[in-house]
Amino acid sequence: MVRYVFPCSRTAASYNRTGINPVCTSTKISLAGFVMVTIDDLLKKMPPESRDVLRVVWDSLSPADRKGFLSLLSSLPSNSNLVRLLLRLSTQQLRMAFGQKHQVAIVGPTNVGKSTLYNQFIHQKTDRAETSPLPGTTRTNQQADAGLFAIIDTPGADAVGEVGAREQAEALQAAEQADFLIIVFDAIQGIKQSELNLFSRLRALGKPYVVALNKIDLVRKETPAVIAHAAQNLGLTVEQVLPLIAKTGEGIPEILTAIAATEPEMVAALGRGLPQYRWQLAWRSIASAASVSAVIALTPLPFIDFAPLIIIQSAMVLSIARIYDYRVTVQRARELAATFGLGLLARTLFTELSKLGGPPGWLLGAAIATSTTVVMGYAAATWFQSGEKLSKDRVNALTKELTAFFLDSLKSIGKKRPSRQTLQERINAAMQELPQSKEIELFDDPDKD
Repeated sequence: MVRYVFPCSRTAASYNRTGINPVCTSTKISLAGFVMVTIDDLLKKMPPESRDVLRVVWDSLSPADRKGFLSLLSSLPSNSNLVRLLLRLSTQQLRMAFGQKHQVAIVGPTNVGKSTLYNQFIHQKTDRAETSPLPGTTRTNQQADAGLFAIIDTPGADAVGEVGAREQAEALQAAEQADFLIIVFDAIQGIKQSELNLFSRLRALGKPYVVALNKIDLVRKETPAVIAHAAQNLGLTVEQVLPLIAKTGEGIPEILTAIAATEPEMVAALGRGLPQYRWQLAWRSIASAASVSAVIALTPLPFIDFAPLIIIQSAMVLSIARIYDYRVTVQRARELAATFGLGLLARTLFTELSKLGGPPGWLLGAAIATSTTVVMGYAAATWFQSGEKLSKDRVNALTKELTAFFLDSLKSIGKKRPSRQTLQERINAAMQELPQSKEIELFDDPDKD
């Protein structure tokens, strides 16, 4: 049992239902042998570079919101499932917001299209790697700065002979120094023993990676079978093998989304380096935050208190800001906090809908937590993209519309509370059905009328 040791003059009788003593302003509580929790305690668990900004967000909240959030945390042991979950999931969002520059290595056998893919990423023609149909055209590592992150093109990692051995060593050294790997194979050549050996060496480096199967246009009719065969040989699922046509760029958005999902700290770099894909990256951040918000709603809490969403939604807005190359300073954090109010919309909507009865509390809470997070992210992306701020009426209407959509999407689960994985899978699937996820043409081309 949790034992409360009150840090200022009060009695158990004065400890009211909300956990806040009206005459005591201290926020530190001792819980059965260890001390918990002030906002400073919580911020210490966050990435160092995010603390000043999060402090601004915290200070922008109303006194009632701050008290409610601290009351919630103070009623739980520091190792409780909710605290661990909140810290873990919010940290993932903060990694998107504050991730630093990373290096991506494009690695694969000879002549699979690594240089062609490389050229799709970079902006300056002088940086383009030499390409031709001849195997092994690229003889040295090429490196260019595509925005905030470097992409390294390598010679064939399965080259033979003395020259081949040196080139192979250079390729593997580049892969070892990189933070992320795009491993490219050829759909025509398939996965032979040499490809398997290379894949094993690359996986042994312990780097996050995605696998792309290039020249998929040459096997168009057999694409599903070719991907399935490659995945089986590599010991992967079919979802982990991404089809690619490097010469046209088809498949690149899916590769970028997979990179963002695998390594959240890449998101800001991708957004700055590849502005034409910012909407996809922003939607990835929104979808991640939305599924996290739904999971938090599963936790047995007073549903009227949506305080835990504050961290997730704040981090999401910060990550979207970084995607749009909006450097988040303390001053700008104050502007963001003033532009995107937190917490109030979710509580108001829950109060309004809960009076109607019907769906179980967890379902209503998950739908509202998801919809308010999506709307906040959508509003943020729209603002950063075009400078347009959604009106209050538009925000309210869109939130109610999306709440109804998510209620309908989740009701097939039944009244029994689902597992976190089931709920997140359902939310992610529903997110792909939203028209907002497809508004790429509108947002991606800054020169478009």
